[in-house]
Amino acid sequence: MEPVNARVGFSACSDPRSSAKTLKTHIRLLCAGLVTGLIALMLNPNPARAQPIPIQDPNSWQLLEPGLELGRISTSSDSSVSTINVLRIDTHHFKLELFNASAQDNVLLTPKQWAQANGLVAVINASMFQEDLSTSVSLMRTERHTNNSYQSKDNTILAFGPATPRVPEVKIIDRQCDDFDTWKTKYTTLIQSIRMISCKGRNVWRTQSRKSSVSAVAMDQQDRILFIHTKDAFITHNLINILLQQPLNITRAMYVEGGPQAQLYIDSGGRKYEFTGSIGALFTSGANLAWPLPNVIGVERRAPRD
Repeated sequence: MEPVNARVGFSACSDPRSSAKTLKTHIRLLCAGLVTGLIALMLNPNPARAQPIPIQDPNSWQLLEPGLELGRISTSSDSSVSTINVLRIDTHHFKLELFNASAQDNVLLTPKQWAQANGLVAVINASMFQEDLSTSVSLMRTERHTNNSYQSKDNTILAFGPATPRVPEVKIIDRQCDDFDTWKTKYTTLIQSIRMISCKGRNVWRTQSRKSSVSAVAMDQQDRILFIHTKDAFITHNLINILLQQPLNITRAMYVEGGPQAQLYIDSGGRKYEFTGSIGALFTSGANLAWPLPNVIGVERRAPRD
């Protein structure tokens, strides 16, 4: 089993150029979420497990453009219904890029702003980050910039940007199955985070009572990338079980953020989606409040000859 996530991601409370009033507002929102989450836990210490209503067939996927599809999983618990959003990305049409505020004047942007500034079709959290609102909690580097050189004990590393021929475009390295010292030389970009689904297809997250929104990155049997986001609060262990029950054919998955800062933005096929997060059973992040983030994974269209 993986350790319970004790390292809550520190959300970027505001763009450094924002006013002190805006900063205080973000801090109050986060504090309110923590308080209401605790209240919810006391009122319902053993939340009912969500029962999935599965994606029935490929026709349930909404084609945004060739190689990019949006799927939605509805789950029910008691009288409430929640939605898990899944963006499926074909690496023949798209590639991943890591963007760091630490590589460009430490200016934090919302996922939508990251997408607009860089011509991206989708953006998701890259990983949790530290109190300096910049540094990832674990290893994070590209060929040109190192955000954090520290290699933690976490077992998954998202790798992309092949540096050698005949390797997958994207790989989630599992240190319990793969020789990381060998694989890390084959890619220009590495992002380390907490394992959710192991290389053996197992749920390795401990059962716990804490509920929050989740952003995750996964791979399926066809080496497609899955960006997964829940706005409604889930127990992470239960969320993983739901995902494994779906015809998603997930082979590996890693956690990239939780709480109100867990986000996913999509701009494709003339449609725009801005999925934001929440924390606890009662608190949501306002009117779809988008949090500025220091590190994100962006999805770029491949050039015809790329």
